[in-house]
Amino acid sequence: MVLPTEILPRQVLHNGQMEEYVDLLPYNTFHIASTARYFVRVRHPDQLEALVHSPIFQTRPHIVLGGGSNILLANDTYECIVLKNEISGIEIVYQDEKHTAFRVGGGVAWTALVSYCLDHDLGGLENLALIPGTVGAAPIQNIGAYGVEFSDVLESLCAIDLITGARRQMSNAECQFGYRDSVFKRTSQDVFIASVTLRLTNPGNHPLNMTYGSIRRILENRGVQVPTIQSVADAVCLLRRSKLPDPELLGNAGSFFKNAVVDQLAYDALQAVHPAITVFSRADGSKVIPAAWLIERCGWKGRRNGCVGVYEQHALVIVNYGSVNGFDVLEFASQIREDVMDRFGIWLEYEVRIVT
Repeated sequence: MVLPTEILPRQVLHNGQMEEYVDLLPYNTFHIASTARYFVRVRHPDQLEALVHSPIFQTRPHIVLGGGSNILLANDTYECIVLKNEISGIEIVYQDEKHTAFRVGGGVAWTALVSYCLDHDLGGLENLALIPGTVGAAPIQNIGAYGVEFSDVLESLCAIDLITGARRQMSNAECQFGYRDSVFKRTSQDVFIASVTLRLTNPGNHPLNMTYGSIRRILENRGVQVPTIQSVADAVCLLRRSKLPDPELLGNAGSFFKNAVVDQLAYDALQAVHPAITVFSRADGSKVIPAAWLIERCGWKGRRNGCVGVYEQHALVIVNYGSVNGFDVLEFASQIREDVMDRFGIWLEYEVRIVT
């Protein structure tokens, strides 16, 4: 007896390129159980370009998925096509005396790329060590940590238009990078990042970024007199592990909220009411107020509601203690935002991408 396609689990269609009814729990670091009606592992740009013109793709919505480390699946089921970026490969594009540029597939794990660069003494990514996710997701939110952003090293990237199937080479400027932002943040479901070209420094030419005092203190405590990209990366990893839960052990998507950016006038008004407020200044004169500080002052750090809660070590991180669903996480996060708004007049933006 042959069952109808609609109730066959993980049914393979289109010569093995498409599966049906796939559980997305293994593909998101929040460990949220959700089912994708269709699921495609994209391992080459040509495969995607052919799929874009297929009747099934043109009649269904789609979601692009990398490492699943910066998303919240807010629904139990998705009647759409999930595109899993699994394009691999690292190749040198050019080298000069001070720099090496190489092309990296969008499906490469970010941690694997950082390890590759450290092993080959290529500088520029050491401050971004231990960030989860894939290379293709990095430009979308312009990942950053400890004074360095992805935009600092990107030369260009190859994006595939999911409406036309056309490939486009985009320069750094065309990506319109900002603080945890890019042009792709507004069009992420219509663009698939196939590869990026990065420009990193060669051995002997590394301008180490140790502007964060916490990095300098770790190096001093370890007796490091001549820092290297490896020693900086090790310090960054130590800091991240001390503040952020391992998603393999406790489901989470890292920082759930963006830091608040306000102008001088708004900051002055806040500072008058809250003299102890923490702030960092930006080159353009605006002020960055840590969202963790705001959330902690509202009493949310360590608070828990059933299987969802705020991590005890870092107020920016919402964690899954059990089998929570995405809707409950979103409701929990909404309560945090409302409390911060009521007390400080600041509406926090989500850093995590909410998939509804």
